Amino acid sequence: MSDTTYTPSRPIIPRLSGLQARLGGYGEPLIRITAGLLLMPHGAQKLFGLFGGGGIPGTAGFFAQIGIEPALLAAVLAGLTEFVGGLFLALGLLTRPAALAITVLMAVAIFQVHLANGFFWLSAGFEYPLFWGLVAFGFVLRGGGRYSIDARIGREF
Repeated sequence: MSDTTYTPSRPIIPRLSGLQARLGGYGEPLIRITAGLLLMPHGAQKLFGLFGGGGIPGTAGFFAQIGIEPALLAAVLAGLTEFVGGLFLALGLLTRPAALAITVLMAVAIFQVHLANGFFWLSAGFEYPLFWGLVAFGFVLRGGGRYSIDARIGREF
């Protein structure tokens, strides 16, 4: 049995079926592009100190303070994963490896930083990294899709 083929049921509002048929294929790329672009500023905070971030020294200092070592390497890897991985996810370039790196980073963020703070993001809980980690994991499973550079070049992990 294959679940890759989806047969939509009859729409409740039949007049919307044409619009749904025309736009339905854009849902996944919209999520992929948005997720990637929303991760990039977090990487820019860690790498370049933009948007109120501490740059590599501040991020490494924070990591060392909470026991993540080697802190400097972890800061660079976290920043690159969010910035470059986010860019690659948005572009659909090396989508699965980028999404896997983001998934792993978010799992580390959950267990090393946010879990002790509870669920809700407003209390620095794990809600945000869990959500973005699951979104990224979805692209580990699905790949970049039709509207990605991976599809354009005809090669995908």
